[in-house]
Amino acid sequence: MARWTGEWLTSLAAAGENADREPPRWPGEHLGLPEDGPGAAAGSGRRFLALVVDLIVASLLTALFVRPDYSNVAVMQEYNLWSLAVWAVITIVPAAFFGFTPGMAACGIRVGRLDGAGIPGLWRAVVRGALTFLILPAAVRNADNRGWHDRLTGTVVVRLR
Repeated sequence: MARWTGEWLTSLAAAGENADREPPRWPGEHLGLPEDGPGAAAGSGRRFLALVVDLIVASLLTALFVRPDYSNVAVMQEYNLWSLAVWAVITIVPAAFFGFTPGMAACGIRVGRLDGAGIPGLWRAVVRGALTFLILPAAVRNADNRGWHDRLTGTVVVRLR
């Protein structure tokens, strides 16, 4: 079971135990994650900062090809649509194949699968990206700091440092 996740991520059985157990002492305890340091559940601050970095990178990359004109509504609508498309690409492709986005890399976090596989894969990254776009599924968290998008795809965001 110990792949990139090491020994700290036990199994789906640890994540799916009954709800009548005692509340966790730290986020990720029931998943077998350490309390602090590498491998611990990433906090909301790091996750939000990673999202902001990804949005800024997408906007800057879009500005290389589409010049924003704040006085022209049609141009700004086009710019925003292209920014959204760039954001989707820089969020889904790296997360699917490497386990992190540019913003996640800058913040020292990554997405891992609960089954211990090395990378999330394309379908998980697409679902996570679509639900992150909707904001609410990513914002509503449980005691393990996992949003609806993480629970649906069987993933967890952990710290790298």
